[in-house]
Amino acid sequence: MELVKDIYHVIEIFFLTYLLVYSAFLIASVTVGAVSLFDKKRRNQMFSYLEHDYYAPISVIVPAYNEEVTILDSLCSLLAQEYKIYEIIVVDDGSTDGTAQKIIDYTKMIKVDRPIHRKIPCKMELEIYESHSFDVPITLIRKENGGKSDALNLGINAAQYPYVITIDADSVLQYDALRNISRTAMESDDIIAVGGLVRIINDVVIEDGHVIDYRLPKKLILCMQVFEYDRSFLATRLLFDKFNGNLIVSGAFGLFRKDFLIRMGGYNTHTIGEDMELIVRMHAFARANDIPYEIRYAADAICWSQAPGNFRDLARQRRRWHTGLYESIRQHKRVLFNPSYGLLSLISFSYYLIYELFSPYIELFGLTSILIAVYINLINVPFMLMLMGIYVVFNMIISLTAFFSRIYSMKVRLRKWDMVKALFVSLFENIGLRFLLVFVRFTAFMRPRNRKGEWGIIERTEHIHKDMIPECFVDDRVIE
Repeated sequence: MELVKDIYHVIEIFFLTYLLVYSAFLIASVTVGAVSLFDKKRRNQMFSYLEHDYYAPISVIVPAYNEEVTILDSLCSLLAQEYKIYEIIVVDDGSTDGTAQKIIDYTKMIKVDRPIHRKIPCKMELEIYESHSFDVPITLIRKENGGKSDALNLGINAAQYPYVITIDADSVLQYDALRNISRTAMESDDIIAVGGLVRIINDVVIEDGHVIDYRLPKKLILCMQVFEYDRSFLATRLLFDKFNGNLIVSGAFGLFRKDFLIRMGGYNTHTIGEDMELIVRMHAFARANDIPYEIRYAADAICWSQAPGNFRDLARQRRRWHTGLYESIRQHKRVLFNPSYGLLSLISFSYYLIYELFSPYIELFGLTSILIAVYINLINVPFMLMLMGIYVVFNMIISLTAFFSRIYSMKVRLRKWDMVKALFVSLFENIGLRFLLVFVRFTAFMRPRNRKGEWGIIERTEHIHKDMIPECFVDDRVIE
């Protein structure tokens, strides 16, 4: 029994340290994030940005696979951007539904014979269509199925401009997203990538890129993901941005310098988490070649994306993410605990290794230890429940701070019922979804592995009513 007590004493010290470090990180990151958002809004109110007549020319690449439900939503938001010089390239990666035909019909495309210079290896294009019916040129490339990374590589090859933006086909950009993300990119010649903010669009009404009506989703599983996203993008992204330590630019919305992507060989088509792997490789490539660089985060460049509306799709998505995280860390393990990488290794890599990759195993081990301790009467149950309650309340405060900071910075009005709902959702997210996702990530490597290059598909819903779709392509947007 004395040996058991000694073992539990070691476990107790380990988990106390683990939770204290994590709590300190959350407090620091959310504080930095909230202060940054408030400071940015205050400066915007006091000083208007100087308007200029020069813009960074941008090629917006939209990889798509069986996205006929949402592709027009995405195109409408892109055409509504308050930006002067950009093109839209949709890469249809061998869709088996009506994705391509829907684009062709609504944008009045014509088939063209246009060569594509392959600077990055990718599968062959089958057909190319163009539309010049709008102020913004739209290109559709139909290709052999090769996965999202391969579709992105073909889009990069076809891009005409020095900056490329990648956006998921189920995403909708806010009207000023291109302007805000390009403004950050132009702050320095050393910036090679900029990540945008991703928010959940489910049950949000958006017209011409403007949020008309914001509300928490009706489904609890979607509400909990809203809090999860807000906490993640407010916490780690803004804190890591302070020391050039971001390891992820979300695949849903990110800007890159095209010449740097080509020099690196584009996206890796042999990994599942292509977005994180690309950014980690960018860090490693730039440092190995002594290239001055910055990877930044633009908190005011907002992309609205669909989240899984049922647990099956959510579990599939999170297993995919966890597997992608493992592959990225494994492929670039030389960065771990490497002094030459500075804070990137000490903070960013250590955080993702301990509190993301290993966390489901650590937390399940902790829960198992508690259950055994209760069974052998080695723990003060009321005191344990009190500590767990304090920890849950602490996490609720962090989640609510992140959520309301976003609401404040977005300049939207939240319904009173949604304010009350937010309190309960933050509780359920910490005691419900969190533990369910721990189990999901724990089993990520016990399920059949995703094939490399396979698309992560979730059930989609339309955000523009069918009767409204033609209005997105009305004559006032058409060049006479």
